[in-house]
Amino acid sequence: MGSVPLVRVDRGQEQESLHRGAVAVVDRDGRVRYAAGDPALPLYLRSAAKPLQAIPLVEFGGADALGLTDAELAVVCGSHAGEPVHVDAVRSILAKAGLDERALQCGAHLPYSASDAAVLIREGRAPGAIHNNCSGKHAGMLAACRTRGWPVDSYRDPAHPLQREIAGIVAEFCGVPADEIPRGTDGCGVPTFQGTAADLGCAFARLADPSGLPGRRAEAVGRLTRSMVAHSVMVSGTGRLVTVLMTGLGDRLFCKGGAEGGFGLGLPGRGWGLAVKIEDGNARGMGAVVLDALRQLGVVSPSELDALAAEHRPVLRNHEGRAVGEMRAVFTLEQVS
Repeated sequence: MGSVPLVRVDRGQEQESLHRGAVAVVDRDGRVRYAAGDPALPLYLRSAAKPLQAIPLVEFGGADALGLTDAELAVVCGSHAGEPVHVDAVRSILAKAGLDERALQCGAHLPYSASDAAVLIREGRAPGAIHNNCSGKHAGMLAACRTRGWPVDSYRDPAHPLQREIAGIVAEFCGVPADEIPRGTDGCGVPTFQGTAADLGCAFARLADPSGLPGRRAEAVGRLTRSMVAHSVMVSGTGRLVTVLMTGLGDRLFCKGGAEGGFGLGLPGRGWGLAVKIEDGNARGMGAVVLDALRQLGVVSPSELDALAAEHRPVLRNHEGRAVGEMRAVFTLEQVS
């Protein structure tokens, strides 16, 4: 089947660009319920796996032992924008684990928040690892190592006990054998895993409905997903897609994006996961894809779509701020089973 057109980019009344990919809606048993394009389209899970990577910290008591708040757990699951609220939360996690930002091995980049990046530039300060969008995940991994008695200096190593444990969790949630998952290195230096759109959908379905998991794991999943919804700005940042979706629709979903056009969303009321892979890796139309999929599934109302029009039908503007085009979803979900 391959990929299909997902997002059309118009300038004026004519098409300028087209982003192709696949959408898969999957239940917790791994059955594809609806799809557009090939559910077997490959993707690296990248940051969409962060809720899975956070499970060991909560499941084995580390979060409680260190007194981590739900807002801090949300930033562990997040790709934050480097706003002060994010940086402060990461520093707090590290301090509770008896560490500081020197322990972070995620590398540095300017905050995704343009205003906070501008502050650093204006003050002549270089960004640190604390500003990396993955610093919350790394702080959570370090905290898990501290409470389990594992080495902290090698926490990124694929052979480290934490990374081996995470690999097993990712395999379990995606419904594939651990030794069959191709692996690479994420932008922040920890292992990342390749799967398919269907695999990512299955993982988010099992996050949405953890009832079939062992007790401690199910409780950990529930706490993490509730924390993400309750503190959505910690998962992403002010005005960003993940924050907007969970702020407006958090009574029925949670979600997490990943680099290169991957996105996972859980629907707890249905026990389904929705996964998107935009094949060219350009996620500028992700809001249009996700919200139109939710429209087709009957999850959002027309009035809610109107309120979220900036994401559902993003307007293209020129350098004067004048509207010159728009992006819109052009796919249809087909029932599979």
